[in-house]
Amino acid sequence: MGRSIAIVEDEPLIRANYVEALTRFGYDTRGYGSRQDASTAFAMKLPELVIIDIGLRDEPEGGFDLCRELRAKSATLPIIFLTARDSDFDVISGLRLGADDYLSKDTSLHQLAARIAALFRRIESLKVPASNETVIAHGPLKLESERMRITWNDAEIPLTVTEFWMVHTLVRFPGHVKNRDQLMREAELVVDDATITSHIKRIRKKFVAVAPEFDAIETVHGVGYRWKP
Repeated sequence: MGRSIAIVEDEPLIRANYVEALTRFGYDTRGYGSRQDASTAFAMKLPELVIIDIGLRDEPEGGFDLCRELRAKSATLPIIFLTARDSDFDVISGLRLGADDYLSKDTSLHQLAARIAALFRRIESLKVPASNETVIAHGPLKLESERMRITWNDAEIPLTVTEFWMVHTLVRFPGHVKNRDQLMREAELVVDDATITSHIKRIRKKFVAVAPEFDAIETVHGVGYRWKP
């Protein structure tokens, strides 16, 4: 059996679909219908990746509570929110709680599988010494492609997989404006403009937390974003 994945989703039919699909992709997949069921199982043994819906039965924010609980147990466990709720507020809340990614339920299974594979790749690559790594450097920024790792003046910026690929797209061509479609294509996302905007806001915040003077990501109104050369 492949790596273990848990999916916490209160709609039985949706849960069964995801469990079946991810099992077909070769993962050892278990489904849980409530936060309590998932918590009980995770107290025995943590899976290698967890996919969580935000609203769980009678708990409108049960997924957020579960994410908090999991982050307290493990700083590196990959966590993905998969939800019908993709308002700015929910995306930002989910990422602030330490989720690695936030996808809407419109996301295709192929994209979900790509995102899962990217998270597992990142976990693996961080264990490997950074020897023959593709590194992009721009002033204080250093981007290590294989490890999906970005630092600013040697301080690591804790980006999600989606955020990493967005920054990667901008940094590869400094000065070039990248529109929302290009950012989505690179990050393997299909989301609305508001969600892209909230990802960019979140990325800026993370850089500013490490470097208050950070202003390298420019908004080009009506077009997209660019990395200042």
